Amino acid sequence: MPRERDLLRDPGGPQHVTFLELYFDLVFVFALERVSQGLVDHLRWTDLVETLVLLPAIWWIWMMTVWMTDRFDPSHPSTQLVVIGIMLVSLVVGAAVPGAFDDASWIFAGGYVAIQLGRSLYLTVALRDRTFRRRGLRTMFWFLISAVPWLLGAALPWGQRLALWTLAVLIDYAAARLDFPTPGLGRSRTSEWWLAAEHTSERYRQIIIIALGGDILVAGTTFGTRPFGLDSVAALVVSFSITGLLWRIYIYRAGELMSDALAVAEDPAHLGRSAAYTHLLLAAASVAVAVTAKLVIAAPLVGPHRSWSAAIIAGPVLFLLGRARLEYTVFSKVALSRIIGLAAIAATAPAMLLLPPLFVAGTMVLILAGVAAGDVAGWLRNPSVPRPPPRRH
Repeated sequence: MPRERDLLRDPGGPQHVTFLELYFDLVFVFALERVSQGLVDHLRWTDLVETLVLLPAIWWIWMMTVWMTDRFDPSHPSTQLVVIGIMLVSLVVGAAVPGAFDDASWIFAGGYVAIQLGRSLYLTVALRDRTFRRRGLRTMFWFLISAVPWLLGAALPWGQRLALWTLAVLIDYAAARLDFPTPGLGRSRTSEWWLAAEHTSERYRQIIIIALGGDILVAGTTFGTRPFGLDSVAALVVSFSITGLLWRIYIYRAGELMSDALAVAEDPAHLGRSAAYTHLLLAAASVAVAVTAKLVIAAPLVGPHRSWSAAIIAGPVLFLLGRARLEYTVFSKVALSRIIGLAAIAATAPAMLLLPPLFVAGTMVLILAGVAAGDVAGWLRNPSVPRPPPRRH
């Protein structure tokens, strides 16, 4: 094994994101696209329920790997080998998403368990320091527990599989929220989850921007399969506008200043972990936006479909909720424009259920443009400095 001090990231060294990490993110954009494809194929309530299980699982693979590269030097060859291995298995897991509740259940569950346990094993074996080794043992303990419902669910019919996989996801997230309490080892201290503020914030920004870029790819691909009529061109412009406005709303101030907030936080590791849940909401929004692009461009003027309208509305709603939480994380407050935007969507939602997809998406563009303009006006009137909220014990 390499020397421990060579494996760990130097707190005073560069915190930039490496090319390997950018490469790693592309696999998860593929997985997000597969999740959206599962929704578009049928858009039934069962597909939505399945997504609520599969998306958090995929996100947890990404998030736990980000935390690993936050502590380990991602330029070290052994760390790179682990990340590349996770990428390969994640690619298989992403490919299995559409059939995870059908004939690909073992591939999805087995791949997920292999990634989480393999990473924890590496953390345990590579580090000789007792404190860091305990961190790996704690995560391994809880991933062993969640592996039981993951693997058992893969062998059972749909209803039991859904229940067991939901339990597995809850175990994984609850264990992290409770600091991985483990018999004989206690809980993890947040000091063990040392956080490189610039690196972590850049990883969050990177995955959201790439995910939104994936939505543009979906829009362009769908447009390429349609006749180049005025309605499909209008649908492409609307879909692109939604993605562009979401990018602007995300990055403006809160997204830009996230690293400053993490740097001055009372407990940076805790705040960084809270931001992980925030960005799960934003990733879910990007999945909904991909669904929007496929629906609106494929059939822009088809008769009203309540499920289609709900899917188109869901993306902006989830994004504004996630962005509001991010804003509170950075500034300890939420801008009025966010609240007004959500209220406008709620007020117009009943009417939008009666409109063709293109008009529903067009309404979302108008509301999001208003939010983006309100953000700029609010900042010019009352600029703020990063002031994250104190941790509640």
